[in-house]
This record gives sequence, C-alpha cells and structure tokens, in this order.
Amino acid sequence: MTEPVRLLGPADVRGLAAELDLRPTKRLGQNFVHDANTVRRIVRLAGVGPDDVVLEVGPGLGSLTLPLLEAAAGVVAVEIDPVLAGRLPATAAERAPGRDLRVVTADALRIAPHDLTPGDLAPAPDVLVANLPYNVAVPVVLHLLAVLPGLRRGLVMVQSEVAERLAARPGEKAYGSPSVKLAWYADARRAGPVPRAVFWPVPGVDSGLVAFTRHDPAIDPAPADVDRAEVFAVVDAAFAQRRKSLRAALAGWAGSAPAAEAVLRAAGVDPGARGESLDVASFVAIARARAQAEPDALTP
Repeated sequence: MTEPVRLLGPADVRGLAAELDLRPTKRLGQNFVHDANTVRRIVRLAGVGPDDVVLEVGPGLGSLTLPLLEAAAGVVAVEIDPVLAGRLPATAAERAPGRDLRVVTADALRIAPHDLTPGDLAPAPDVLVANLPYNVAVPVVLHLLAVLPGLRRGLVMVQSEVAERLAARPGEKAYGSPSVKLAWYADARRAGPVPRAVFWPVPGVDSGLVAFTRHDPAIDPAPADVDRAEVFAVVDAAFAQRRKSLRAALAGWAGSAPAAEAVLRAAGVDPGARGESLDVASFVAIARARAQAEPDALTP
C-alpha cells in the first residue's frame, strides 16, 4: 500500500529554507505557500485526478507538489533555481514516497516539449498547476499553451491584478492584451482569492486563482487561415493606444489610418470602436481581412 502524503506546514517550510540557506528573492518571486488547506483547495479546483499528469511551474520547496503527487498520476516540475530543483526529489521521496515526480531544471519561458518528455514512454503533461510570480505569469502561461498543445486545462495562482487581466471579458476595465491572447487558446475564469497570510514571506500584494480550459477543436477560434502572430500583432497595436479608436490605433499596423479603416470595415468591425470592446473572434476577423485584401484594396 502506498504511504500517505505528508504536506509541508509553516515550520517545515522554514526548516527547508534554513537547510538550503535560502533567502527568498523578489527577483524570482519566491513566496512559498505553507498552508495545507490552500494547496489542497488548489488541487481540488484544478480538478486533478489519477489519470492526469500535471505540469507544475515554480514548485519551490514542494508545498504544492506534494498534494499534486497525491492526486495525480505524475508531476513534471519545472524549477529555474538549481538549489530548489536539487532538493525537491528528496522532499518528495520523504513525504510522498512511491509517487511519480520528474524535476526539470529550466526556465519555463524557454521550455520545449522534448524537455518534459525525455523518452517515448514518458507521458506528456495535460494539466498546468502553478504558483507564478507576477512579473512572468502572463508570458509563461501563453508560452506553455503555445508549445504544449496537450495541455487541456490549468489553474494558476497569480497576483490578483494579473488574475483580473487574464480572465477579463470585453468591456471590462481589466480587459486587455493578456485577456485576448489567453482567449485565443482557452476559456478562462476567476477561481477565487488567496489570502496573503498563507505565504512565507508574506507578499505585499493579494493573489488570486485563474482556471482555464483549452477550446474544444470543434469551436476553436484559431482558424487555419490566420496565423497566431498576425492576430497578436493586431491585439498589441489595438491596446498599445487603448484610448484611441481602432482606426487610429491600427494606423501603424495597417500602414495608415485610411488603410486601417478599410481593413476594419472588411472585417465587419466599427472603425470608431476601441480594442477593449472586441472579443478574440473580432481580432481574428481583422487579421484575416488584411491577409485576404489586395494591397491596393486597403486604400479607400
């Protein structure tokens, strides 16, 4: 029979940090969760089950890794800090013996599929669960969804403000480039707050959970005739000057304001609208309209 998993408490977290002579740094966003109820709640909200292989980014001392090992078929943990990456297997062996853990010492922003599945028999992760530093949260999530098509769903803990941006809908104050880009891949929603007191050291900002589910291929808004980079270029241009009309904001992208207006009208989008009012399908339509237009057709 598999031994029960023993989670880390506040004293355990501080003990491990002392053992490693670890001084948490703001640069790496090192705020470690030490509350058992919080990590179990995260695993439950992520819907992790015995058939899942979880990708965990930034496992740190292993507070979240342990309950993930308890619930999942296996965990692939990507840790940029070599000291933490080196200690994690021993922590898992001591507190979650017999479970399947693979530790990859790498920057999640540069990870590739072959880094996570070194052998043909190693199952690829299908769920992302992570406690992400606010300064890299958005690029990490977008990068992983781009390079790991097998990731079907996820739950990330991020700064509350970042959570609002990722899960925002058109017309909401927090809606912006991160909202649209995540919507290209998945449907996202807020999954609840996380109090500051469950971290060590206590952060100076509030945290929140964002859950996402990758689009079913049958309803995927990413059509084969439009490149993701083209759509994202439109999104970046629209929100770089978000208080301007799309006719003005997309002038540089299209070559001129009249050219932008022509593309917008071809896409069925009001040139006087702002980017914050458009959903991802509208940005796809704009990119498609420009790609399909003849060069001289862009000038009215």
